[in-house]
Amino acid sequence: MPNLYIGLVHYPIYNKHMDVITTAITNYDIHDIARAAITYDVSRYFVIHNIPSQRELVAKIMEHWQHGFGSSYNPDRKEAFKGVELVNSIKTAIDEVTALEGQRPLVCTTDARTYDNTITYSQLRKNLEFGDLPVLVLFGTGYGMTKETMEDFDYILEPVYGHGEYNHLSVRGAVSIILDRLRGEVWWEKE
Repeated sequence: MPNLYIGLVHYPIYNKHMDVITTAITNYDIHDIARAAITYDVSRYFVIHNIPSQRELVAKIMEHWQHGFGSSYNPDRKEAFKGVELVNSIKTAIDEVTALEGQRPLVCTTDARTYDNTITYSQLRKNLEFGDLPVLVLFGTGYGMTKETMEDFDYILEPVYGHGEYNHLSVRGAVSIILDRLRGEVWWEKE
């Protein structure tokens, strides 16, 4: 079974006016996605940020929970942070996975929109169960990664659709839903 990796991308990202920006680190994204990643057996969770001071902030937060007072206060959080790595670009994350696996991963991005190379959850799940390549799924912050970034990679996962019209989940909510679809139990086959 191929390994699954995820990355939280902060640049290049659209804002609500479709300007290209760098989004700020959100403390909850670091914590909640790390916990979801370890729950669904993600090999590594990359926090991808191009600004050194933002990576330093994440490093301080992680230090607190891994080695500081937080490590004894909440050992579960310490465990969750074991698989988190800070990198400065999407390319660095891909290079890290390639070095770990000995081959370039299949790279999928996520978005609330569809593109020509959109793939279903079922198709990617099958690839994770029966394929040969490791998979890196990239999640955009803000209003999503730029179209040019999305087009650079192998696939784009179909949007997460709920029952209603509204479609603007927090990234940590979307990550949890998507990880469950890709690696969760096959509950619909149980009686």
